[in-house]
Amino acid sequence: MRQRSDVTTVIVVATADFEVYHDVVGELRDRGADFTTIEPGDPLPGDTVVVITSEGESNAIDENVWIVEASSERPRQAVEEALAHLRGLGGRTIVGIDPGTRPGIAVLSGDMIISAFQVGVESVPGLVRREVEDAIDPLVRIGDGARLQGSRIIEALDDVTVELVDETGTTPYLGTGARGMGDVLAAVNIARIEGREIEGRTIEPTKGELTSIKAKSRERSPENRTITEELARRVAVGELTLDEAIAEHKDES
Repeated sequence: MRQRSDVTTVIVVATADFEVYHDVVGELRDRGADFTTIEPGDPLPGDTVVVITSEGESNAIDENVWIVEASSERPRQAVEEALAHLRGLGGRTIVGIDPGTRPGIAVLSGDMIISAFQVGVESVPGLVRREVEDAIDPLVRIGDGARLQGSRIIEALDDVTVELVDETGTTPYLGTGARGMGDVLAAVNIARIEGREIEGRTIEPTKGELTSIKAKSRERSPENRTITEELARRVAVGELTLDEAIAEHKDES
């Protein structure tokens, strides 16, 4: 039933409750967290710091570890508690972001990677806030590429300390089977590079960037409409989404 991960980890899932096991493991996988699963009563790996188990099974764990009791109704909360505990032990929480249309995001506690994501640019601010809400003095480091998307993220994270990082050389070579991991691995590297603290990033879109946005509006519009250059500029700086710009252009026509 259980399979041991080959990755050294400090999170262990130990429960005979299949529903809790399934839901907790799903949450951990969704967050990209490293973990191991064992049968209840089996010896814990020597590097265990947190054990997630079901309610009523914690009395079988008598080692000096942090125990989180999970239920099938609240698996996410249990995973959040486990990760928050690790963050508190590992040092400052640092979020690395490799910007783009689907930015790679890595959350580190000290040198430990706690979670990793790749989401649409519009989802980044909310995700980052959720990941750092329990952290003391968290830091966000964002690469200086993809400047339009990066500036939108920086402007939205006005309540978190943000550093702009030179992302040159942060994307590693990807071997066979690693396709699609580049942005997330770059985010890990960005998180580990000291940058320049920044409160905002004013960007004036280039002619080519505006042309690209206008072309995308024509592709997405049911009537093959092309938005104006002014609407394209507002999309570029984050004042409007592309769909909002298309709707506004339609109303003006």
